[in-house]
Amino acid sequence: MPSGKPRPSKVRPWLWIVAVLWFGGVTSGLWVVWAYENRPGISGDAPARWPSHSALTPAGDRPTLVFVAHPQCTCTRASIEELADVLLRAPQRPKTYVLFLRPAVFHAGWEQTDLWRSAAALPDVTVLRDDDGVEAQRFGVATSGQTMLYDRRGTLIFSGGITGSRGHAGENAGQTALITLLTRGRADRAATSVFGCPLFAHAD
Repeated sequence: MPSGKPRPSKVRPWLWIVAVLWFGGVTSGLWVVWAYENRPGISGDAPARWPSHSALTPAGDRPTLVFVAHPQCTCTRASIEELADVLLRAPQRPKTYVLFLRPAVFHAGWEQTDLWRSAAALPDVTVLRDDDGVEAQRFGVATSGQTMLYDRRGTLIFSGGITGSRGHAGENAGQTALITLLTRGRADRAATSVFGCPLFAHAD
């Protein structure tokens, strides 16, 4: 006679295999995303003194900040947000240039994306097109989002990124260093990693 007790269900072995493979795929995918977000770009080699052949004019009465961007780099959106926060919190705003790369192979206006419009909306910021990255190369920049701060004498006092990882806004070492430099004139850190897209094809 039937006992009336439910028979234990058997999980087919192939279901376990599918579950393990799915979990492994998800874990690997998350690791790849995490690794990409936390892998810095080339920090470049900004000149220790303001480059004399630059078409940009530094301020003589306050620091001058140069921010270089690739207009199609989604990671740079967070960097522009951080730049806005730096300018808001600085007791005296530096003379600020935001340069957007435009390779000669692209049509006029290619560089005027939402990133350009966001930068143009910042107070006391001069937004310029950088044809073929001429100015970027004069300042030794290879990665979108690199920020350089020169003091009133034209000496480099900060070079690096102002986000803690790719595309993530929030308090970070670069942002803190800039605010400290603009507030106190000195900081514990003068360089940080840059998280952004390469400006040029050879950059990684």
